[in-house]
Amino acid sequence: MSISILVYILSGIIIILLIWIGLTEYRFKKFFAGTKARNLEEVMIEIGSQMKELKNTQEVINKHLITVDGRLNKSIRSVETIRFNPFLDAGSNQSFAISFMNDEGNGVVMSSLYARDRMSIFAKPIIGGKSDFELSAEEKDVLEKSK
Repeated sequence: MSISILVYILSGIIIILLIWIGLTEYRFKKFFAGTKARNLEEVMIEIGSQMKELKNTQEVINKHLITVDGRLNKSIRSVETIRFNPFLDAGSNQSFAISFMNDEGNGVVMSSLYARDRMSIFAKPIIGGKSDFELSAEEKDVLEKSK
């Protein structure tokens, strides 16, 4: 009787081991799914090459972003407009002052004075938030608003 019990116990252990081996084989098949690798070393080499490609791509993207950021700081980012009447006795708010500024404080302020018989347009360069030319009160206001 003891030998038959021992045979049953060993048979149970063998069945458990076979189930465990089957599950392990299933997990490995799932792990290697989608790859043409035959062993774990080939999978690791393939993953390493993919990581190298991703790193190279990231470096290219980072260089491009630095270039784009440099261009963006120099592009016009702030536009402000003020309409006003320069003549108290006649006309309406047909005159204007407009500023075009970038993040570095460089740009231009343009103003237009409208009268019945003529229209004058002025453009004054702005460097570092200041102009070498005298600015009117409206031009100063529009410049302050664009900062």
